[in-house]
Amino acid sequence: MDLDLSGKHALVCGASEGIGRAAAHELALLGASVTVLARRAEALQAVVDALPARNGQRHGRITADVSQTNALADKVGALAGERRIDILVNNTGGPPGGPVASATADAFLQAFTRHLLANQALAQAVLPGMQAAGWGRIVNVVSTSVREPIQGLGVSNTTRGAVAAWAKTLSREVASQGITVNNVLPGFTETGRIAQIVGDRARNTGKSEQQVADGMKATVPAARFARPEEVAAAIAFLCSPAAGYINGVSLAVDGGRMQSI
Repeated sequence: MDLDLSGKHALVCGASEGIGRAAAHELALLGASVTVLARRAEALQAVVDALPARNGQRHGRITADVSQTNALADKVGALAGERRIDILVNNTGGPPGGPVASATADAFLQAFTRHLLANQALAQAVLPGMQAAGWGRIVNVVSTSVREPIQGLGVSNTTRGAVAAWAKTLSREVASQGITVNNVLPGFTETGRIAQIVGDRARNTGKSEQQVADGMKATVPAARFARPEEVAAAIAFLCSPAAGYINGVSLAVDGGRMQSI
């Protein structure tokens, strides 16, 4: 199986922690040079310093806020002009929880900007290089709510569905150019996001955070939360040469929690 990414350059967003950081590490292990992107420069530098490097790999960082889409596009476009970006991993933290019935217009606008519009800006910045090379990978870290909306995450459910539709459409437009576009749908994963969800549910129900976490784990056949590196392994595979004929899919990494087929 060809998993070798030597000579490839990956841009991983939301890479200061959690799934993004783990994905950057896995891609570097497969031989890619990795540029990590997030808002916190010091945290990003720590990630860069910890990435495995051999055989001429060049790792770097971009400090950017995905909610500032024009500045984001300018920074990534400048990088792509210097070094072609072969792999794009779109990843950012999810919107705050709450019911959709009481969500404000601003909450939707902020979520769509940070997810859908940021993804579009990043894709437009990297696609010319991928098209010229006849090879590219775009992987979007989304959520199992694409298939089964999650109670109490109204804005997130809505936004994630839009991202999945965007990705499916894009995958059909660029497939003949050697570029694949896929989604990874993490289930409950040991990240800051799951801590936020557990905390919110504990406050809303009066239960302890441990009780909430145990209840969530009870809905997972694997009976535990995922580790970030387990989700990252799926991301890295979809970025590899071996996954060249996998396009337009939404791959759940959820321990079997979803009940849909």
